[in-house]
Amino acid sequence: MKTKCFRGKKVHGEYDIRVEQAQFSEVNLIAHADGNYSVNVQAFRNGTKVARSFKPDFVLVRQHSFSMAENEDFRNLIIGMHYASIPSVNSLESIYNFCDKPWVFAQLVSIYRTLGPEKFPLIEQTFYPNHKEMLTLPTFPVVVKIGHAHSGMGKVKVDNHYDFQDIASVVALTQTYATTEPYIDSKYDIRIQKIGNNYKAYMRTSISGNWKTNTGSAMLEQIAMTDRYKLWIDSCSEMFGGLDICAVKAVHGKDGKDYIFEVMDSAMPLIGEHQVEDKQLIIELVISRMNQLLSKTPIPSPQKPTATQQPQSGSAKEPESNKVPSQRPPPQGGPVQPQGMQSQSQEPLQPPQGFPPGHSAKPSGSLPPRPPGPATQPPRAQASGPSSAGPPADTKTEPSPASAQKPQSHPQLNKSQSLTNAFNFTESSFFRSSVNEDEAKAETIRNLRKSFASLFSD
Repeated sequence: MKTKCFRGKKVHGEYDIRVEQAQFSEVNLIAHADGNYSVNVQAFRNGTKVARSFKPDFVLVRQHSFSMAENEDFRNLIIGMHYASIPSVNSLESIYNFCDKPWVFAQLVSIYRTLGPEKFPLIEQTFYPNHKEMLTLPTFPVVVKIGHAHSGMGKVKVDNHYDFQDIASVVALTQTYATTEPYIDSKYDIRIQKIGNNYKAYMRTSISGNWKTNTGSAMLEQIAMTDRYKLWIDSCSEMFGGLDICAVKAVHGKDGKDYIFEVMDSAMPLIGEHQVEDKQLIIELVISRMNQLLSKTPIPSPQKPTATQQPQSGSAKEPESNKVPSQRPPPQGGPVQPQGMQSQSQEPLQPPQGFPPGHSAKPSGSLPPRPPGPATQPPRAQASGPSSAGPPADTKTEPSPASAQKPQSHPQLNKSQSLTNAFNFTESSFFRSSVNEDEAKAETIRNLRKSFASLFSD
């Protein structure tokens, strides 16, 4: 897969994709438990050593991460990428599970037991954990597969028990496991592949006569995708939590029967005349996964500035950035009413019961005057913008006719200018919708009763 294949592609239709391509042998990384990680690439490009360090957001694995050939064990890098929680195609969990072919074949056995031999014709296989158990002689000829290898490596056709004993001695030197399968005199090989939701089936016939059809000359052609083949690949694509890219390999024997013997993951090679199309399908699959996993960075919405309310008790301190020096306005008669109040409730606020019109609300015994200090003005009832403060100290407010019945002479009544703030009354408790206007009036009178009772309880 070339980096130019992603040229011009975008994530979420707006973010460009930068691709770094390297083999496992050129990659190293470090991952921390707090989520930080870094990937380093040291490679030779056109005779020049190139070193880069970056943090990938997504990984596409198109190389076998483990082979028993020398210097081809890169499972530590898969562990490191999984440690760093880097999303990938296929998933890193499935890639690690594909590092041992008998482990994968065990999943095929599970599918075989579920679907049965008619729907899922799996080849018979015997697993030997080491050479010591290779004493039971199978039915010959058999194919012995030593360890975890690819592309025909480590596979030997054995025709008799003498050769089988020789192979067992070779397995002893490798210190690994081995499997045996009955040799199928094949007519052709079958490969069914799945990339995302795209299916293809191929038939490969050996021309050179080698029993390994992937060795020597062979003829490859695309065949029809049947429901039988689709059941095979769909069942295998569900293993290890799901495979986005996979392929099933089978043999069609001269006896007219099919035998499934292997499944491949995202490291499968692309074959046939549609390799360009398959590459494009992989690119679209990767971008689709990135769109699902890499969400857009949320843009914070602008918030309306709000006024900070400060209780008269002074128990809560105002932040330094919100302190605005102001003088408490001198007594000007009755309390100043917010402008938005009469727009919501057309009737003026009445004094609580027990205070006749024009009666002074002065309690028995005079209260000492309060020292000057910052006063929080009641907010205006406006839809947007910061809350507006009341009139300045040198501005006199003429009482409206509706408010003429309110007490206007005693200085202590200036406490009512901050009643809404002192008792944490919000605008929503005063200003109700016109549908509940009667309920709003009743609630307002109840709140004012409590306010006056608290003010003059001393």
